[in-house]
Amino acid sequence: MSDLKYLNRLAKDYPNIMAASAEIINLKAILALPKGTEYFLSDLHGEHEAFIHMLKSASGTIKAKIDEHYGSVLSERDRDDLAALIYNAEAEIARRKKSEQNFDDWCATAIYRLITICKSVSTKYTRSRVRNRLPQYMDYSMDELLHADDDANRANYYTQIINSVVECGVAEQYIIQLTEAISRLAVDKLHIIGDIFDRGAHPDEIMDYLLDYHDVDFQWGNHDIVWMGAATGNWACITNLLRMNISYNNFDMLEVGYGINLRPLATFAEKVYGEDPCEYFKPHVLDKNKYDPVDEELAAKMHKAIAICQFKVEGQRIKAHPEYKLEKRLLLDKMNLETGTVEIEGKVWQLRDTNFPTLDPADPYKLTLEEEEMLNSLEASFLNSEKLQRHIKFLFSHGALYTKINGNLLYHGCIPMTEDGEFEWVELNDVRLQGKALMDYLDDQVRKAYFAPRKSGETGRYGDIMWYLWLGGDSPLFGKEKMTTFERLFIADKASHKEHTRPYYKLIKERAACEKIIREFGLDPRTSKILNGHVPVKIKDGESPIKGGGLLYVIDGGISKAYQKQTGIAGYTFIFNSRFMALAEHKPYSPLQPDGTQVFNSPVMKTVETMPERLLIIDTDQGAVLVEKVHDLEDLIDAFKEGLIKEEY
Repeated sequence: MSDLKYLNRLAKDYPNIMAASAEIINLKAILALPKGTEYFLSDLHGEHEAFIHMLKSASGTIKAKIDEHYGSVLSERDRDDLAALIYNAEAEIARRKKSEQNFDDWCATAIYRLITICKSVSTKYTRSRVRNRLPQYMDYSMDELLHADDDANRANYYTQIINSVVECGVAEQYIIQLTEAISRLAVDKLHIIGDIFDRGAHPDEIMDYLLDYHDVDFQWGNHDIVWMGAATGNWACITNLLRMNISYNNFDMLEVGYGINLRPLATFAEKVYGEDPCEYFKPHVLDKNKYDPVDEELAAKMHKAIAICQFKVEGQRIKAHPEYKLEKRLLLDKMNLETGTVEIEGKVWQLRDTNFPTLDPADPYKLTLEEEEMLNSLEASFLNSEKLQRHIKFLFSHGALYTKINGNLLYHGCIPMTEDGEFEWVELNDVRLQGKALMDYLDDQVRKAYFAPRKSGETGRYGDIMWYLWLGGDSPLFGKEKMTTFERLFIADKASHKEHTRPYYKLIKERAACEKIIREFGLDPRTSKILNGHVPVKIKDGESPIKGGGLLYVIDGGISKAYQKQTGIAGYTFIFNSRFMALAEHKPYSPLQPDGTQVFNSPVMKTVETMPERLLIIDTDQGAVLVEKVHDLEDLIDAFKEGLIKEEY
């Protein structure tokens, strides 16, 4: 009866045998198509221009298509110009308006060439699916240009359509929409393996771009989770992310992008640290603020003020959560301001700053009244930022702590493991778990902390679990013994700054550990891979992104400018299509030149595995869903034939 109830619901969409049969034919046609191309990136860290360039260029694939079709027809300069048009249509159109004697002729030629590239990247898809990725209103004409098959009349047909586009005065918009369609068709699925936020200038623009992306999922990173916690109003998370972003001069993003009112912090910092140069708190300026430039001295005072608030608030959370095992990070009470020293885990270090006017030696973790008022104001900004809350909800609806897709396992940081290669037992909220069960539990707790905190297992302030995942020693998103923020700010001796990684990062160099993890998540090591981020791969020091005998790929190569001196490159894209898996190794992104031209640094592509047979949709997770739907439709047809359900016409 339950099956019949379901089939009756299915009959609402397919009310007769012909309708059900037509859908079966369509689905079986899709199942026979080649698998779409998946792109995997991690650790974007707010580098919006570099990231969007990677997507629009399909990590070098678009340029390869241009060279394939026009290598013997167009000069290298003309091919580069066509690539520039696809990568940044608005900028290239603006440049051409100034340089072309007959702009309409240029538009007509550009449309013709773009159609050739669009046709090339759409060969894997059904015509209806291509049509769905074309822009509204212009989809009919683009579809006709892509699929005109009358050789005798094609040239005249193309000319008539393209001339009509130009004559109607919509050529610029048409070109922009056509380039966007090319990028959408080149990348079938996009996986972001964590850390969209922090360091770089505009994670908000990355999120805006991805909100309308056709198929994207996220595996949360530690930098994402601290923003997710801040969106609950959690002070430990708010102070951490403000400290980081003030230290990287990201005022445009905070105040203009997300509408976070920093005036209470600025006023407080100026009042408390007016005579303090705060020389160790000056921001790292990777990008200049366009709309909200803040004086470097004021930024340094704001940085110091929020850092002290962070250590106070974190001390309160550590005391409230002994199960987090973070007591060693209670450091404010370990300072001796008379001698200018601090004792950390039995060792005494010299402080380089001892001016702490808001610190009460009798109760160093107590916030002053002014600090509390400031944090209440900041919390209100985070809770009432419509744009931030929309972005965070998108991370929840399209994201998870880990993902299994098409036989591959995706997660940002690590799976907690012991020195001897066993999964670490982690106890939180009176629950003791390891491996996959731990990841599932944490994913559930993070969702409840945001959407239904009263149903979660945590105590204390909403979002404490996110703060723990940001810096906890057993956190699968952090993967280090401790976070040495205090030491980096207040101790000159770099020996105190070291953050030792957990056993996982040593274990994954061997195949056995990677096989163990893959099996733990119900996958087959013979066919599955692990895609990982979080720890930048230092190519310049001889490190390789390929671990565990080819079973695990660490694809954090330094998209963030803050890491590129360490890595020697500017990020990776892992590409998985119907024929092979490949790593694209990127060079630093070059922004638009003053004259409107673009400089291309094509990535180095390395095939890491070739498929024994070309993969089809039927071989994918999507294929399994479609096969199940075919079986359901076949059952529906049987029900129609047996008279169990009445056909409607």
